Amino acid sequence: MKIVVMGVTGCGKTTVGAALAEKLGITFIDSDNLHSESNKKKMSSGTPLNDSDRQPWLQAVSDTLQSHEKIVVACSALKKSYREKILAGAPTTQFIHLVGSKELISARLSERSHEFMPIELLDSQFQTLEPLEQSEHGKVVEISQPIKEIVAEITAWL
Repeated sequence: MKIVVMGVTGCGKTTVGAALAEKLGITFIDSDNLHSESNKKKMSSGTPLNDSDRQPWLQAVSDTLQSHEKIVVACSALKKSYREKILAGAPTTQFIHLVGSKELISARLSERSHEFMPIELLDSQFQTLEPLEQSEHGKVVEISQPIKEIVAEITAWL
């Protein structure tokens, strides 16, 4: 079982991913830890990453999924091409797309501090986002419900 919890910054990827992994009794990794220092510095400065910046990171995500039999990874995976890059190395990966209104996510971001993902990058994340398509193996989950209910919905689907 290889699962990527995806979505824009502030949607709850890490929180949901960690809770899901705990519920399933499997490994959890936050892909933020797989970014290069140069990517982290770029984002910290308020500059969005481009596709070229993301390629080594996406490869690291794919490699991480490939190296585990059972794992949950929190990863934005904003574009279909990014998800395809991940699937190239880990073809059985399932995606959980956490979705919510820009207002809800913005409110959540205003209440937290992230090492290298300032609230100013939210607009660029929504501009880049290509929602999970029906043809992709995954599930779309609304984030306005409590974490416990989100995890229950995902585990029932799995």
